[in-house]
This record gives sequence, structure tokens and C-alpha cells, in this order.
Amino acid sequence: MDINNFFSNCAIVGNFQHASPALQPVVKALLFQCRALGIQVENHSLMDAGTNLPLTFITPDFESVECRFSFWSDSEQRAGCETTLQAATGLMSVHGRATGRAQPIPLPYLSTVSATLALQACLATALARRRGLGISRSRVSMASAGLLCAGQYLAGATTREDAEEILPGHHDAGLRPPFRSADGVRFELETLSPDPWRRLCDALGLEPVEAGRGWQSFLQRYAKGICPLPERLHKRLAKLSFAQVTRICGEAGVALCRQRTIEERARDSDVEELLRAGPWQLHPAIPTDTPLPPPREQDQPLSGLTVVESCRRIQGPMAGHLLSLLGARVVRIEPPGGDPLRGMPPLVADCSARFDALNHHKEVIEIDIKSAAGRAQLVELVSDAQVFLHNWAPGKAEELGLDYRQLAAASPGLVYTHAGAWGQLDGALDIPGTDFTVQAYSGLADLIGRAGGHGGGTLFTALDLLGGILAAQGVLLGLLSRSFCHRGGQANTSLLGAATLLSQSHLHACRMGTALLEPALADACKNLVIENLRDLPQQSHFNGDLHTDSYTRVTPPWRFS
Repeated sequence: MDINNFFSNCAIVGNFQHASPALQPVVKALLFQCRALGIQVENHSLMDAGTNLPLTFITPDFESVECRFSFWSDSEQRAGCETTLQAATGLMSVHGRATGRAQPIPLPYLSTVSATLALQACLATALARRRGLGISRSRVSMASAGLLCAGQYLAGATTREDAEEILPGHHDAGLRPPFRSADGVRFELETLSPDPWRRLCDALGLEPVEAGRGWQSFLQRYAKGICPLPERLHKRLAKLSFAQVTRICGEAGVALCRQRTIEERARDSDVEELLRAGPWQLHPAIPTDTPLPPPREQDQPLSGLTVVESCRRIQGPMAGHLLSLLGARVVRIEPPGGDPLRGMPPLVADCSARFDALNHHKEVIEIDIKSAAGRAQLVELVSDAQVFLHNWAPGKAEELGLDYRQLAAASPGLVYTHAGAWGQLDGALDIPGTDFTVQAYSGLADLIGRAGGHGGGTLFTALDLLGGILAAQGVLLGLLSRSFCHRGGQANTSLLGAATLLSQSHLHACRMGTALLEPALADACKNLVIENLRDLPQQSHFNGDLHTDSYTRVTPPWRFS
């Protein structure tokens, strides 16, 4: 038995056929993932399926573990739904920062995140049982999922000094990306360096001061969820045809991605495989006799395991953060001098609160992986680890001599995980794979913009966060299969895979020639919208989900017993 057929010998049991309408998006996302993995789905009509969803996960040795999903952490019987929890956990506020008003992300975002976290809980609990821990039950709520996704924004809003107060409607929604050419093409721009931005602004005739202000806003859109750019930038681009914009951006070194429709995306060659096999690419390795280390703590599923993380920005660090919350020792590799994002305000004890929100549980070692000595040091670290996690650009691992084969030679049974951008399309697209370019390419930006009336995607980093959650799930898939099959392997995920998971109902509908109704914000939810994230810690129903010290942190989204 190997990782390719291991999960076909697992099963998940629940009352899926009689799930309430509010639970159906969660069930749909959960069953999509289970079927993509080959997990057998069994319906049990006597189990609950109203305001909560009990699940039983069964492994090939017939051991069973339980997970209970509910909308709220403080009450399993309290009703909820996607829009209610988007409103209550602050996601509508964050999304609304750049759209002019608090409004829902018009996709089953929290339902998808919740389903992924519930499956993670099943996998982690099963792994804990396999390793001899006394854990057999877990709980997950949509409230904890929403707060996890709002965590970085919440950190920036709740520092004791210089806290941010960015509210919906306080910035001109017309000055945010995407851009629109004279012939009506919407598009995103991307560069991670100021020099190409300066060259583009020079070519468009912007003043240096104006270009500098625009760069700061453009650079910080990942952190703040807003991006008011100079009006003249929009106007100058709007006077040019898309072909002219493409030429000018190419000369400046700024990447450009046309905003495609979901119908276009549904016709892409890689979609069929993603809809069949899900957002993971799992590759088994040669057998190993090396057992997983024994646990050190009895209440944390990954206790005693070591993860080496070499990641930047949000997607990879989110994956490492979740693994640390599950009890793993996570060793984070940073370049000499530390990660530059440590200095992004607001600061807490000389470190960015946003950065700390995803990295405070990790050990940090500064290594220059471009040097031979640095690479040797990383290999030595991996030799004592069970997981290696990175989000390097395509081809970089091979270039550095740090790909799967080289690191697995140092650590037999290693689970090697790439939190990538384009998945199967890596190398085929000459576009940086970031949250906003993948939204544009995947059709998500068009879906969100059409429903919200603002023409573009969300500046909430929806794909980075979901992509990180899926990467952590890839690690758990690899570890659980290793515990049975005695093989490590590769577990690769991508932002485009996250986008496909999030839009799978729309893609199926396009391919079948049918249509889906977009969800709307119910009037009953409007009174629940939290616009100022500083108000979240005062909500009594989140008492167990949040912890306030120098800023407000989100507690682990799972509860194990």
C-alpha cells in the first residue's frame, strides 16, 4: 500500500444527505476533498446534521476518530451560515476595506476553509492515535476558521501602540486595482521590486513623489487590504490599448495578468485534473524503516515532530503556523539579517505584529541558502526533521541542490511539501504567482467583482490563506500515509489549486452549461457585521478563540480531547 491508494482504504461517515441548507456548502467542500483523495464516503442518516455536523473518520486498521463541526465555538447548537460568520468574524470588514462598504466575499470561502480544517482535524487525530497518543476526538467551528483567516489583520488592529484602524468606506474604491485599458480589458499588475514600478510610472509620466506614494500603497496591499493608487496612474493606463499596456509593462519589467472569466478558466487543460484529483499532488517515495519520533506531549497530534520551513510572505508561513499549532517544532529559515517583513508596522517588541501572528511559535535560524555552507547547514537541519516546507519559485530547489531527492537522502521518510503558485502550470506562465495574479487568472476576481459591483477580486489575501491551509493539509496527508505505508514523499499544493477548490461549483457548472446563483448578504446578517476589528475581542462568543497580550492572537482552530 502506498500514498496513491492508502486513502482509498479510509472512510468518512456523517449524515451528509440530510445536512441543513446552512451546512450544505461545508459538506460539499468536505466531500469534494474526500472523493478527490479516494476516501470512501458513507452516509449515516441517524447522525446529526442541523446546526452541527458530527464526523467519524476510519483508517485502514479500522481505528476510528471523531470530529464535530459547528458554526460557533461556544455553542454547538447555535445556528449560523456562511454570511453570518463572514460578518461576525470581520471578514466582510476586511474585504470591504477596498470595495467601499462591508460586504461578503460572494463565494463559500469560510465553508471551504472550515471543511479543510475539519478534514485536517480528522487526519491529525488519526495520526495521533497511530503514534500512541490518547486523543480520539476533535472540534472545529466556522467561527474559529473565520478568526484564523482574519488573524493578521486583527493583529495589526489591536496593538497597544500605533494600531491600525482601516474601516470599510474610508478609501476610494475606484482607485484600487484592477486596471482597465482603453479597449475594456481589466488586468492586474505585479512586481515585488520598486525599480520596475518606477520605470513604469516614468513611462506613464507620473511624478516621482506620486510614483513613490503609489508604490507604498501597492506594496502594502497584501498586509492592509487596501490599495488606493494615484488617479493619474489609472487614467494614463485607461487611455492605452491592452496591447500598448502590455508593451510598456514588458519594457519596464512589470508583470501583467489579464482578468479572465470563470468560463475561460473552465476550458483550461489543467482544470479537469484539478477537479478530479483535488488541490494536492501526492508522490510516494522509496520505503523507509525509520519510524516517526515518539510524541513529547499527549494533547498535541504533531508533538515530537520537526518541520523545517523556508517560506516568505503569507502562504507558506500560514502552513508552518498551523503545523506549530498542532504541536510540531517548526524551525523557520530566514536570510541573514532576518525577514524584511519583520519591520512592517505596527510593531510589537521590534517585530511586526502581522508577521508575529504567523510566526511567533517558530524557532528562527538565519541561513544564506545561496552559499554552499548555508545549504549544508540546511541539509543538516533537515536530517533531523520529518517535514520540509518551502514556497520557492519553480526550479529554485533544483538550482540550489535542495530538491526532494537530495533532502530525502538526508532524511529517509521525509515529507517534502511545496506551497507553490501555479501547480501544473508552473513554468508555463510567465507571470509571478501571487494571490492577486492567481485571482485574476483563475476567474475568481471576475466572479467576486461581478457580484460585488467593483469589477475586481478581493484585496483580502484569500488565496494565500487557503493555500497555506491546504499546504498544511498536504503535510498531514503525507505524515499519516507514512505512518501506515512507511514511505515519505512529496505533497505539493498551489494557489491555483486553492482557487480551483474555492470555485469548483462554478467550474462544474460552466463545464455542464448550467449557472449558479451568487449568494447575497441577508438582512439578518447586517447587524452582525464587525467593521472595526478592535471590537472582536469584546465579543463574548469568541472568548475561547482569542487571546490578548501585546496584541490579540487567534487560538488554534481545533480542540482535541
